[in-house]
Amino acid sequence: MYTVDLNADLGESYGNYSIGNDREIIPLISSANVACGFHASDPSVMLETVELIKNSDTTGIGAHPGFPDLMGFGRRYMDMTMPEVHAMMLYQLGALDGFCRVAGVTMNHVKPHGALYNATFNDMELAETIAQAVKDYNPELKLMGLSNQNLVKAGESAGLAVRHEVFADRAYEDDGTLVSRRKDGAMITDTDEAVRRVVRMVKEGKVESLNGTDIDIQADSICVHGDGAKALEFVKEIRKRLGDEGITIQTM
Repeated sequence: MYTVDLNADLGESYGNYSIGNDREIIPLISSANVACGFHASDPSVMLETVELIKNSDTTGIGAHPGFPDLMGFGRRYMDMTMPEVHAMMLYQLGALDGFCRVAGVTMNHVKPHGALYNATFNDMELAETIAQAVKDYNPELKLMGLSNQNLVKAGESAGLAVRHEVFADRAYEDDGTLVSRRKDGAMITDTDEAVRRVVRMVKEGKVESLNGTDIDIQADSICVHGDGAKALEFVKEIRKRLGDEGITIQTM
């Protein structure tokens, strides 16, 4: 019996600008990573997103903190000191947790966003600072990071429960990190290919890199980006194929 979590990055609309298909996607996933107002979202969107998740019986809620970069959607690296990163993390976790408390739901996990997430691939100090901030805020929270990379290693060292994340719609380098969005082939846009890769990651613990090399991977949770052009299609097809393969979707 195989069990895996299916997560999506949501709550990323802002003001009059609508991003993603949150209402359609939330009932289909088992974990939602909610933007905390720095790279996307605003207080009204955060509250609405938490309420949508509350009304779903199967979806766990997590914080999706990022760099304070609304214009760049949090995908541009910012050179911050570790005390600044620590404080920035606490601020965003507290913001989402406040909305969760009002709605009567419990925050389940933390997954950093965009450039903040990607920068941990080669910066263990940053990964350790993020993990420490999560532990300082609430050591019961789970920390999600790229499979077998620094963030999950830092979380384990801090004594946190960690979840190894894999991506349905992103290509991998030979070292197991994600291919930069600036490179050709970084995004998986073919639904059939994405689903085949997901099934193999879960059942075989393998994924083929952009260069054609098989690499080891641990799939605790599968991510589909909520702002992707085919996000809803990906989620629907992944759910169907996982069921066909005898793989159960369950909140982390």
